Amino acid sequence: GCDSQPAAKTQVAAAKAAPDNTEKNVRDRSGATLTPGDQSESAADIALTQQIRQAVVADAALSTNAHNVKIITSNGVVTLRGPVASAQEKANIDAKAQQIAGATKVKNELEIAAN
Repeated sequence: GCDSQPAAKTQVAAAKAAPDNTEKNVRDRSGATLTPGDQSESAADIALTQQIRQAVVADAALSTNAHNVKIITSNGVVTLRGPVASAQEKANIDAKAQQIAGATKVKNELEIAAN
């Protein structure tokens, strides 16, 4: 059968063994902000995330931080999170995501990092 319970249990155990990033994770745990754990398992959402990731990484003008932003897709809605170098990068990544997911489907939570 296709029983996914054992896999779920292993993930929980792995999470407990993870290094202690408590402070870093506090804001993510509030529930108000999506984390990569909220990435949907639906094939369509995974495909959207991958397409946006590829578009972002393919843009050599973007900083390393920009290439590494979190892209979380759930039910066709894409949330962008993480630090980028400038307002220009934030707008650039937002535009890429909107081209792929649709203009009304992107929540841009990117932060402009102070250098």
